[in-house]
Amino acid sequence: MWADLAPFLVTCLVIEMTPGPNMAYLALLSARNGRLAGYVATAGIGLGLLTIGLLAAFGFGQLVQDTPWLYQMLRWAGVAYLLYLAGDCWRDVHRPTKTDIAQTYGAAFRRGLITNLLNPKAFVFYVTVLPSFAGGQSQLQSHVLVLTLIYVAIATLMHGLIATGAGALTDVLQRPKWRVAMGAGSAALLVVVAIWVAVKT
Repeated sequence: MWADLAPFLVTCLVIEMTPGPNMAYLALLSARNGRLAGYVATAGIGLGLLTIGLLAAFGFGQLVQDTPWLYQMLRWAGVAYLLYLAGDCWRDVHRPTKTDIAQTYGAAFRRGLITNLLNPKAFVFYVTVLPSFAGGQSQLQSHVLVLTLIYVAIATLMHGLIATGAGALTDVLQRPKWRVAMGAGSAALLVVVAIWVAVKT
């Protein structure tokens, strides 16, 4: 496993640098509500990715792969939720910028968690990509658990950087013109990702 660690790290970085629902949502949330809201959402995303990784390590991911109706149910639930988030990104443009902070943080955490629990792309990664770096079958499960923790750490770091960068632009992006552009761009990106999940996964 350790001989494959460098390629695995590169793979994780490439995956996390690819635009997706987490990136779009975090950027909009952090720009609108500040970097702390983005960090809370990042915690939800990390918990979702960790949960899926643990489920995959103990056989649920393979069960999903081997049970077509269960996989399809999760896939279409993920597509529906991405489209819901796209609509919500657009609706955010027209909402007041001042909102209840506790409610904002709670919603941010829930969305980060749910988006990744319903992420068929994550299941496919954990079931098909990650085990190929895990080495021999005798220690496969323990290696999968270690690689899962590494992947979640990398994903959390990348998402934290996105939240930090977008949060630093809060004052600029609060301007109506930029809010509309950011909301429309994020909504469009989420729709594209939803279509990709529906067609390609």
